[in-house]
Amino acid sequence: MKAIPGRWLLVMAAVAFLALPASPLAAATGEVAPEADDGTRGDVTNLPLPRYVSLKAAEGNARRGPSLSHRIDWVFVHRGMPLRVTAEFGNWRRVEDSEGQGGWVHYTLLSGVRTVLVEADDSTLRSRPEPGAEIVAEVEAGVIGRLGACNPNWCRITAGGESGWIEKAALWGVEPDEIRD
Repeated sequence: MKAIPGRWLLVMAAVAFLALPASPLAAATGEVAPEADDGTRGDVTNLPLPRYVSLKAAEGNARRGPSLSHRIDWVFVHRGMPLRVTAEFGNWRRVEDSEGQGGWVHYTLLSGVRTVLVEADDSTLRSRPEPGAEIVAEVEAGVIGRLGACNPNWCRITAGGESGWIEKAALWGVEPDEIRD
């Protein structure tokens, strides 16, 4: 697993916590955190699942289940980190990061502002969405940028005060077939 400094902090050892059953209290009351009925829309928001959001707060606790009574497994510590929402339950959203780590986060800690994580080493921001276009900036793996327009192969991002086009394949936080204006 590649560590990116400041990305997240392991609070307690987690062993495939997303696959474990809900807490004994939830099991006793019959409360479960269901997936969307058809796997495409959230039961609470009716927004698509999965979908991408970003961490609004400077710190966000990812819990084992969708309530404050569930233990904290991870603490996301980077404002703007892109996250993928995979399930909804009341005011809670199950999220995961680019490495599949995560848990249940209260919705107030999330933002609909789209960000992406640059995963490819030695990526470049270009002035136009073309391989030969002028280079605006060199981008290292681990950089988080605000997502703009996307065509089939390129996305416009803003990171570190620079804006430009980067190949979509170098990013996490946008679907390969996603088009944005």
